[in-house]
Parts: sequence; C-alpha cells; structure tokens
Amino acid sequence: MKAELKIYLIIGMISLNCISCKDMIEPNQPTNQIGSNDVYGSVSTAEAVLNNLYAELQYNSVISGGTRGVGALLGSYADDLDNYMLSSQTAYLDIYNTQVLSTNTVIKTLWTNAYKEIYISNVLIEGVNGSSAIKDEDKKRIISEAILVRSLIHLYLSQIFGDIPYVATSDYKINQHIGKLPIEQLLNNLIVDLEYAKDNLKNEYRNTERIYPNRYAALFILSKVHMLKGNWAQARQYADEIIKSSLYQINSDLNLTFKKDGKHIIWQLKPLTSSAATAEAQLYSLTGAPQNYVLSNNLVNIFDNNDQRKGVWIKEVVSGGVTYYGCYKYKNTSSNANEYSIIFRLEEAYAMMAEILAKQNDLESAIPYLNAIRGRAGLSNISPTIANDAFYNELLLEKRREFFAEGGIRFFDLKHFDRLGDLLVKKPNWKEFRKNWPLPQSEIALNPSLNPQNTGY
Repeated sequence: MKAELKIYLIIGMISLNCISCKDMIEPNQPTNQIGSNDVYGSVSTAEAVLNNLYAELQYNSVISGGTRGVGALLGSYADDLDNYMLSSQTAYLDIYNTQVLSTNTVIKTLWTNAYKEIYISNVLIEGVNGSSAIKDEDKKRIISEAILVRSLIHLYLSQIFGDIPYVATSDYKINQHIGKLPIEQLLNNLIVDLEYAKDNLKNEYRNTERIYPNRYAALFILSKVHMLKGNWAQARQYADEIIKSSLYQINSDLNLTFKKDGKHIIWQLKPLTSSAATAEAQLYSLTGAPQNYVLSNNLVNIFDNNDQRKGVWIKEVVSGGVTYYGCYKYKNTSSNANEYSIIFRLEEAYAMMAEILAKQNDLESAIPYLNAIRGRAGLSNISPTIANDAFYNELLLEKRREFFAEGGIRFFDLKHFDRLGDLLVKKPNWKEFRKNWPLPQSEIALNPSLNPQNTGY
C-alpha cells in the first residue's frame, strides 16, 4: 500500500464527475477531509461520503463497466474479447496478449484504485462508528454497506492476484507495512465481515432502483465466498434464499435483461449524470472498424444459431470486408433513460445454485437451474441423464454464453474449475503461473512486506 494513503482522501476521487451531483458533499464541506469528525455530524453528510464511494465504484473500480473494470480486462485476458486498441496502449495490449509484467501500468492502477476504495470504506466505517450524532440503526446500515463494498473489492483482488493484504483500518502506519494474507484466511475474514453486513442490512431496498446493496447482495457475495471454500451447504443456503425471495424473478425477455427495471436485478450502479450512457455502452459501442474491444470469434462460435442471445446481445458489423462482433448488451450510447450497470443479477445466482447442487451430487436438482437460463434463450433442456463431467462442461459453456463481458466471470470460472489451460486454444502465450497477476513492482518497492512477488514474475 502506498504511504500516500495517510491523506484524508485521495485527491481526485471526489473531483470525479460526481462533484456536481445533488447527493454529494455540500460545497462548503471540504472533500479532502473525509476523516474529519465534522463529516460524521449527520446522516446526510456520512451518506454523502458513501455516495462518493459508489461513484468511485462506477468509474474506477474492479467492478466498473469501463476500461478499468475486470469485465473488459479479464474478458480480454481470457478468450471472450479481442483488443483493437492503438499500439500505444501497450499495457492493455500486454494483458490481451497474456504478456503482463509487474510494471504494467493498468495493473498498477487497478491495484491502487482498489486499495484507495478500501481505504475510503475504512475511513467511513471508523467515522460513522465513532459518531455520536448518527442513530444506531443508521450507523449499522452505513457501516454494513461500506463493509460489503470493502469485502467485494478484497474478494476480486484475491481472485486476480492470489494472496493479498487484508486491510481493515485507515491507519497508514499499519497499512504501509502490511503483508499478504493467505487466501484461505482472507476468505474467513470476508465471511465474518459479510455476516455483519447480512445481519444489519434489510431485505428491502432503500431505493426502488436497486442502486444500493441490500441484505440479498450480502448473501450473494457470501455464497460466492463459501463456494470458493467448498462450503457447499452454506453456499446453497444463501443462494437458495435469494432465489426464493419474492423480490426477484427471472426475466424471460432478453431485450430487457440489461434494462434498469427488471426484478432479476440484485444490485446495479446508476450513471452519475442524467441521460449518460453506462460505461459498458460507451466502451463496447461498435459502428465500424473497432477501436476497443470486440467479441472474439472463439466466443461467438459457441452460440447455436437458435440461441436468441446471439441476435439480441451481439451486434455484427462489417468494415473493410471484415466482420466484427460487438458486445450489445447495453445499447444506449446517448440519451440513456433505462440502463444502469448491473453488478449482480438473478441468472448468476441460478448458475451458482446449479454448481452447488452438482457438487452435492444432486444433478437432478441442479439441471433445472441451468435449463431455466437456457430456456429463456430458446434452447432445449439439458438431458436429465447427463453425466457429471458433461454437466460441468455445459455449465461453463452456458455461463460463458450468458455472462460474457460481465465481471470477469469467464476467467474466474476457468480458474475455479482448474480449466485455465483451455485458454491455449486462443492464447498461445498462456502459462500456468499466469493464473495470478503480478503484484505491482512499484507497490512492493514502497512496501517490501508484499514480498515475495507472485511466482513467474
């Protein structure tokens, strides 16, 4: 961690576009003093800091739908996206070509932004917890949301880098010397944190647009963590509770999957400016020869012609006699009134439950969950007599067709199933050690406790 984290706020975070939003910190409140007791003198000012954290997630975090998020970065690192950026964009192209080094500037930015957001979460938690002006109920809610965000970022980092520092304080004297925590212990810490969030968030959303995480969002992440630990019974309990909630319902119309009003949405982020396009729509917009990311032929070729997702979520563009395939999940590039960036949706909970049940040797119960996803795409049901290995193969394929360019799911699935070697078909530079990215060398230089560097780098 950088020593610079001792400042009350990383300058520039709140100077983002969010500075003009109504719900942000009032103009007379210094935005570089989120560690000041004055900020936590009321619920409204504390929530302003929390809203700024959500703004940071929207544009700079691992869950951002833009170039800094794992949807694009890991989609191109794996086999879902091709990168057509200019040759000057070396850091992005090195990720696409699986030639990352510890000096890669994109990886450094991802790391430093993530720990900046963790730092902001910790300052918020500490400030609210120490406030005498905020009611206990409001304290628990705000702290729980901040803990959820902190936990989610830690989880993503651990799946990208392996062992990482677990940071639960804003004290820079501690943070600048903190070392890596073994991933199993980190996951245990996240379970404790998320249990607190689960117990102190309500099922009901505090905004009807589902732009703030509720208790079910905490359950969703908890289920993921327990899956990584192989705690299938606990993972099943949490996923099952989400699926059975009357708040959620699979949307059968593929045209509405990425519209903001669906009951399948568990959590989403709202663009900061009215009518602004989502980061995803801006990044993946394709009208001619590509300049950013397009879908790989390797991905497009796994869709059957009768798979309705191919026609609704993939845009075919011919330029210079070459056919390119754009990611067309988010469609509004201007005058956007009905698309927000979806972080979690019910279809992923169904896929999670399918795997959980299969791991519990209950294929009979697992298959309907996968068929529910297939059915809305116009595909026939999987045979009830499918063998275990064939089921897992179909699960990976179906998740790839459903979640391409979303949240790095394809890469994480291959890693989770020990199938990253499959990337050799598309990535001739692939080596086993590349399952983890290198820790930024500049961060190790600032904090030698981050040693040893990940294997292979």
